[in-house]
Amino acid sequence: MAGIIVGIVALPLAIAFAIASGVSPEKGLFTAVIAGFIISALGGSKVQIGGPTGAFIVIVYGIVQEYGVNGLTIATFLAGILLLAMGFARLGSVIKFIPHPLIVGFTTGIALIIFSSQVKDFLGLQMGATPADFLQKWQAYAAHISTANVYAVLLAIGTIVISLVWPRVTHKVPGSLVAIIITTVLVSYFHLPVETIGSKFGALSFSFPHPSLPDISWAVVQKMIRPAFTIALLGGIESLLSAVVADGMTGGNHRSNMELVAQGAANICSALFGGIPATGAIARTATNIRNGGRTPLAGIIHSVTLLVIILFVGKWAALIPMATLSGILIIVAYNMSEWRNFVSILKGGRGDAAVLVVTFLLTVLIDLTVAIEIGMVLAVFLFMAKMTRSSNVRQLTTDFAGREDEASPEDIGNFTVPKGVMVYEINGPLFFGAAYKFKDAMRSIEKTPMALIVRMRNVPIIDATGIRTLEDVEKECYRRGTKLILSEISNEAVMEELKHSRLLFKIGKANVVATLEDAITRSVDILQIQNDK
Repeated sequence: MAGIIVGIVALPLAIAFAIASGVSPEKGLFTAVIAGFIISALGGSKVQIGGPTGAFIVIVYGIVQEYGVNGLTIATFLAGILLLAMGFARLGSVIKFIPHPLIVGFTTGIALIIFSSQVKDFLGLQMGATPADFLQKWQAYAAHISTANVYAVLLAIGTIVISLVWPRVTHKVPGSLVAIIITTVLVSYFHLPVETIGSKFGALSFSFPHPSLPDISWAVVQKMIRPAFTIALLGGIESLLSAVVADGMTGGNHRSNMELVAQGAANICSALFGGIPATGAIARTATNIRNGGRTPLAGIIHSVTLLVIILFVGKWAALIPMATLSGILIIVAYNMSEWRNFVSILKGGRGDAAVLVVTFLLTVLIDLTVAIEIGMVLAVFLFMAKMTRSSNVRQLTTDFAGREDEASPEDIGNFTVPKGVMVYEINGPLFFGAAYKFKDAMRSIEKTPMALIVRMRNVPIIDATGIRTLEDVEKECYRRGTKLILSEISNEAVMEELKHSRLLFKIGKANVVATLEDAITRSVDILQIQNDK
């Protein structure tokens, strides 16, 4: 029953997503059938429902406008291969680490673009092709506002009202389907002067297509790899987000890498049958769970249900008003917008707000691919800045005795530091963003000590730049005749990095100690040796 209900829910959405993406309605339906079956049969989530989603509208529309439907098929096929590779390379867990503000930023941007793309059909404007650019689109709407069709507006508003009110009656039949049936009957019976799927696309063919391999050459791959990567990345993010939501609703645990493999196979097969990109659909997955779906069988039945509907009543889809589909997509855009999360992040830290706003604006005004790339780079730089601020290097003296932040047996105040010995402590990660602090601290040493103790008990990570910095310090100490002592390397990963770099060998095993007490004892021995000389 869950599969049948979700299949009915998916019908209007698959048609609407396909049309909004710039392709014919049947392509969305075939994608929902083929990709939906494979995602359920092979996926790492038992309850995932796959198919075309609103998130892909912006990408697919842009690809179709620039490269045509054949270019979209090739990009979808390549995206499937990339997703397979990501799954087999076990990158499922890596995708989870994409910053939340970035995801909310481009998701809200996509929602705004979907809404803006539906204004023409919502108002029934008499105009040519809608410009792809966001600002030009609204300028075109303003220029043709006088051609608005009151019947189209009423149908669109009626669709929104029915879709929102109907769930109070029952959840078994989706409100969007009820709205389609009512508005289609009204338009057909009263012969209302509004655009329909049939008047826009002509006769629709719902005979199941034969698979064919797209014509791919190296030159084509070079041209299409960027949009393919965008499809793969967004598909991976959406499917894993959906799987996480499903886990929260069912108490289950999905296999992220297998989910990527299933998404890859689904997109390859979708492309072979001339379909569009597909991924896990959060709303349809949630509907499946709420109606009792707990195994992949529900998703498979969802695909079979859609196939039966296409074969037996698909021809009636030509009568559906475009205004009705615009109303459905406006609801989809609102549900996608995550405006509450958007406002919440905007009120939070400045760094997260910056990533959110930049990603959102780039998605809307430039391109989703550019938005993800720049948003990710910005998020990484801001994260590095936070990590850098959390790192510090300070000289420790007995003046710290009795301080609240120096209250353990290993405090410097509990020891007598010999004259001619200096103790420095590194707090925080020693990576390329913070290594300069350690260099600056070392340069500030005016009087050359006999021994230099560097405490590393609070260093969780170290990278190649941090190791190089320590190597430079070791060389400078050797030049000055100072013995370098590393103390309290408590993190095993940091110790392994230092071993692999051969730095510990250069410093000497006796000069790498476990406690501050051992470090001071070692410095006393070094002073004694120097004095004996």
